[in-house]
Amino acid sequence: MLLTDSTKKLSFNRKISDGDLVIVYEKHDTMKAVKVSEKSVLENRFGVFKHSDWIGKPFGCKVSSHKGGFVYLLAPTPELWTLVLSHRTQILYIADISFVVMYLELIPGCVVLESGTGSGSLTTSLARAIAPMGHVYTFDFHEQRAEAARADFEKTGLSSLVTVGVRDIQGEGFPKDLVGVADAVFLDLPQPWLAIPSAGEMLKPDGVLCSFSPCIEQVQRSSETLTSKFTDIRTFEVLLRTYEVREVKMDQCQSEEGTPGSHRPSKRKHRASEASHWQQDSSGSPVVMARPSSEARGHTGYLTFARLRCVE
Repeated sequence: MLLTDSTKKLSFNRKISDGDLVIVYEKHDTMKAVKVSEKSVLENRFGVFKHSDWIGKPFGCKVSSHKGGFVYLLAPTPELWTLVLSHRTQILYIADISFVVMYLELIPGCVVLESGTGSGSLTTSLARAIAPMGHVYTFDFHEQRAEAARADFEKTGLSSLVTVGVRDIQGEGFPKDLVGVADAVFLDLPQPWLAIPSAGEMLKPDGVLCSFSPCIEQVQRSSETLTSKFTDIRTFEVLLRTYEVREVKMDQCQSEEGTPGSHRPSKRKHRASEASHWQQDSSGSPVVMARPSSEARGHTGYLTFARLRCVE
């Protein structure tokens, strides 16, 4: 369970039990969510792992197969769940999620409205931020996606914190029984400007709205609509640059490449030389090197925030 079971608080000291959800970590880009069942086994390239051997071990432990391979059993935090969940739609990732949670000013006890639910990546982090007394009301117009999201929230222990509704928020607005109860509203819609008037009705005085849009034209039109009832309108683009850090061995030729008087290599040779720095060379001495990851993500979308104007 992620958050709600008080007898199983999220901790690396908690022991794994039959029926728990664990994240099986094979390497940094290969993880999967597995429900522990005493009679089940996990088979992968590292061997065969019996679930019965996992029961009683602490989260974060390393377990080995009969072949000598190993995996790590990690607690299913919202960050890890974002990396392993089924992508029913394009999802928000950690950089945008953390920014949203901070700028929506979420604390335990807050009430948040969200549309649309999608794969539930953001919803999971919203639920952790407002737990244990708050609540997230999330809506998706697609019945099958909503049902799949409910199943995921049940699996991760969030069902008491999240209510999933099926509703076309762009066309119908949020339900009237939620008027004035929300501390924050998040919109991930093709035409968010259609839902902004309803979102304003849902918010408490001084409440915050966030709209996620991939295109700047959507941002411009949403901002025009926001000016009627909102203030402090700001838009951000979060770009995350990840670096890889490794210990490698460099030969003397590579080590002297940048010495004074040496000729600057051509761009093509420089790239080839840079790539070779990752290769192990037993003739050199160990050096710790860092460089930008070749898999770094670029633009995901624009985050527009606005605060509901207080009426005097």
